[in-house]
Amino acid sequence: MPRLSVFMDVPAAQKLEGNLLKTYQQDDDANKVFLADRVCMNNEGYPWVSGVVHKIRQQIAQDPSLNYEYLPSKGMKSFIQASLELLFGKHSQAIMENRVGGVQTVGDSGAFQLGAQFLRMWSRGAQVACIISSQKEPHGLIFKDLDYTVYDYSIWDPNQLCVDPNLFLDAVESLPHGSILVIGNIIDCKLTQAQWAKLIFTIKSKQIFPFFDFPSQGLSTGDLEEEAVILHYFVSQGLEFFCSQTLSKNFGIYDEGVGLLVVVTLNNQHLLCVLSQLMNCTQTLWLSPPATGARIITSVLCNPALLGEWKQSLKEAVESMMLIKEKLKEKLRLLGTPGSWNHITEQTGTHGYLGLNNQQVEYLIKQKHIYISRNSRINFTCINIHNIDYVTESIHEAVLFSQGSQSHCPKINHSYLE
Repeated sequence: MPRLSVFMDVPAAQKLEGNLLKTYQQDDDANKVFLADRVCMNNEGYPWVSGVVHKIRQQIAQDPSLNYEYLPSKGMKSFIQASLELLFGKHSQAIMENRVGGVQTVGDSGAFQLGAQFLRMWSRGAQVACIISSQKEPHGLIFKDLDYTVYDYSIWDPNQLCVDPNLFLDAVESLPHGSILVIGNIIDCKLTQAQWAKLIFTIKSKQIFPFFDFPSQGLSTGDLEEEAVILHYFVSQGLEFFCSQTLSKNFGIYDEGVGLLVVVTLNNQHLLCVLSQLMNCTQTLWLSPPATGARIITSVLCNPALLGEWKQSLKEAVESMMLIKEKLKEKLRLLGTPGSWNHITEQTGTHGYLGLNNQQVEYLIKQKHIYISRNSRINFTCINIHNIDYVTESIHEAVLFSQGSQSHCPKINHSYLE
């Protein structure tokens, strides 16, 4: 009698990222372009890697003094300290008061997994997690798995083609008391002093717990301190919070997946208690984090010469990114493409919105073999000197096509949260 499999009732999971990449890979068209890559790309179409990384990798490989024991469950001490100083500054008052600490995490989502598990255990009143960003974030899946009610809010206004601070403030205002507020990519969200004051007042009065996402510090503007100013402000206002600090993207070591769950408390006693509980949580998640990525990053951050070289590589990557955006906008202008394209250069970072509707996106994919997400958010670093003319001409065609067919089909209202 044949034995029945214990897995016979397990269905295939629905793919979270859809079939965009798979469709692109199966496309035989010579002009095909994929603009939805997650990583920062260089001018030749390969993943960007900071020059110092190659140098440090060789040094590590040739160092006979290294031992390969498991790291402590908290992670590499020197890596944690260097990463905290990168976020808050070496002379941060909070660091000197010993009320800022961290636990080394695994992968891009490890800090959220660890932090959410801790909050579920020790903040039992929190039932709602709200994720606010200019893009769709994957963190909600983690909170959903822990039985939180999850709300996603995009602060990108597809009609005005900009990030709207009022969408941010309105979302926070609507949160229930004691909610967890996950703050994603909001670097283009420019709040006035009055709006900052309103935000802090709402967070304090509703006892909302902030959980920041810092996936690529320095790769948006090239200015490490400027990009972390929101954290400094929250610290100065006496707020406690978590922060997911990912250091794979801004070094170009995507295969290492190294990060930190940063903890900011009111005093050292609270910090020590939280860290002790977090280390207990790591026992069930990964026990010990990997060392290679942490070694690379620590070697750079603790060496003034290498640190300067790394900072320069970030600035060069950002300048290259800005140049591509300028060229894209200018080529669309020269082609006479209807509409304003200023929003392309007004957005910082590797990813941003083209401001196209569903019909135009569908045209690019089906007619021009240019693969982008339905909300028209693309990775601008996937555009280079080899494909920029084809991409701009195709966008121009897509816009003209949709305008020509408006009288024959209803206006498409696309969802920018998809």
